[in-house]
Amino acid sequence: MREFIVEADGGSRGNPGPAGYGAVVSDAVTGETLAEAAEYLGVATNNVAEYRGLLAGLRAAHALDPTARVHVRMDSKLVVEQMSGRWKIKHPDMKPLAAEANRVFPPGQVTYEWIPRASNAHADRLANEAMDAGARGEQWSATGDDVEAEAIREAAGTAAARVAAATGEAEAGAVGDAAAAAVGRAIGAVPVGDEGPPARPDSGAGETREAPSGADRPAAGERRPSGTTGRQLPGPTTSRPAGSGSAEQSQAPGWSAAPDLGTPATFVLLRHGETPLTPQKRFSGSGGTDPSLSDAGREQARRVAEALARRGTVQAVVASPLARTRETARIVAARLGLDVTVEEGIRETDFGAWEGLTFGEVRERHPDDLNAWLADPEAHPTGGGESFAETAVRIAATRDKLVAAHAGRTVLLVTHVTPVKTLIRLALGAPPESLFRMELSAASLSAVAYYADGNASVRLFNDTSHLRP
Repeated sequence: MREFIVEADGGSRGNPGPAGYGAVVSDAVTGETLAEAAEYLGVATNNVAEYRGLLAGLRAAHALDPTARVHVRMDSKLVVEQMSGRWKIKHPDMKPLAAEANRVFPPGQVTYEWIPRASNAHADRLANEAMDAGARGEQWSATGDDVEAEAIREAAGTAAARVAAATGEAEAGAVGDAAAAAVGRAIGAVPVGDEGPPARPDSGAGETREAPSGADRPAAGERRPSGTTGRQLPGPTTSRPAGSGSAEQSQAPGWSAAPDLGTPATFVLLRHGETPLTPQKRFSGSGGTDPSLSDAGREQARRVAEALARRGTVQAVVASPLARTRETARIVAARLGLDVTVEEGIRETDFGAWEGLTFGEVRERHPDDLNAWLADPEAHPTGGGESFAETAVRIAATRDKLVAAHAGRTVLLVTHVTPVKTLIRLALGAPPESLFRMELSAASLSAVAYYADGNASVRLFNDTSHLRP
């Protein structure tokens, strides 16, 4: 039976603050380094970073040989004692992380040992490299053409997780590693729930689509100074001018050249759970009956809450004033131990006289108004509802206000289809018609990071992996 040594470390420059981890897998007999992993987590606590490093190391070892014995060496007394079963895990955010670590290998295959920080220099260096990269708006990457090591990181889930975790997601993410793998879902026209127009003007009767743009204390000294740099790969960003109140104004996409943009303000965008109108595919904006969640919607909200708790990076919760978003936000915020702030600016579009109707019913009753609305973002729904152009101006102004108020923080925005799609569209600098080409499911997660130079980076879109059994 093979035996691996896993050395892992994590840190937060502040607690919470910009955080990252590093992990190394080596052969216990030869001492050869077999795999490395590192990741910038956005804003997180020391404890979360340590546990994320442990998870990355265990998963990398499992990808190499799931039958191997593993000896974990860490300079975090907290993690070692908790994972060895000698200390109780009191903090609710730590319990799911520890449980996840225990599931990587069968019981009895993993042992733990505390080591001094000086003996954990390799993992410590990787963690600092990841944090340094994150401070520049970049992502840590292995050097050279080490295909095997990169394959190990992919198999372990860390490469996919990097995308969501850098947003404070989940990632996403952000959410868990499985959620992070959902980045970059194909866009298209899929009938999914309430609040919406068709993805194409020629959709058949009744084929409604959504409305477009929808503790434990750390061990003493567990603070990381700025470490060495290297092995970073810059990430592409799309941009808008900082502080711009115009929904349509944007810079050309490109690579950020700023040497240090600091930690971005990250919006994790959660569409609310299902309501009774969702499976009926009816328009449900801010001018209708204001339905609450259905039982299915409340279960979806609970699953989102658990996924976000595993990530441990959300620092504030902001919700639209409508009943379905406030109820979703309350369920999630209670699990995260946070309060909910209501923000009028992220409410859903007012669909006027179309509220409560299916797309087929609107086509039958108001064909001319519907055709005009589908062709022109300045057009209003029948009865004086809100145009998509007006919605975009409102969302852009709210975005700028929230970015300024939450600089460097990760904020969960619990909102609707139109606001989420609008934020994604503006971040990409995409034209209004792109709103009809995005799928956004109930209780899905998306994420956008906003940097100090005005650039925006879409990190996650329409992830629903947390809803699957």
